[in-house]
Amino acid sequence: MTSAGELKELRDALRRFAAARGWDEYHTPKNLVMALSGEVGELTDLFQWLTPEQAAHAMDDPELAWNVRDELADVMHYLVRLADKLDVDLVEAAYAKIERNEHRFPTGDLKPVDVPKSAGGH
Repeated sequence: MTSAGELKELRDALRRFAAARGWDEYHTPKNLVMALSGEVGELTDLFQWLTPEQAAHAMDDPELAWNVRDELADVMHYLVRLADKLDVDLVEAAYAKIERNEHRFPTGDLKPVDVPKSAGGH
């Protein structure tokens, strides 16, 4: 599990990386959201045609696992950069969202739902 301190260290490393390349001026919220969306699309592409069972075991395939880690890193980098530019504390925001969802989805109201098994594929 990553601590808030490690997230700040990552934020600082990403700041330095962008600054060293003169990219900071291009890291606007709009551009970062667009880049984040693109990276989520690349991650989605890795799972698009997998069955639920194949997706659950994606990390067992060394090549797929490497690609999943790589795309997750890209998503994390752009998310952290975006939060930094918007001055959002991601850890605080995530915990606040959990708290709101506790009220929106109380455990006593949960009912099992029958979900048909997907055939997978195209």
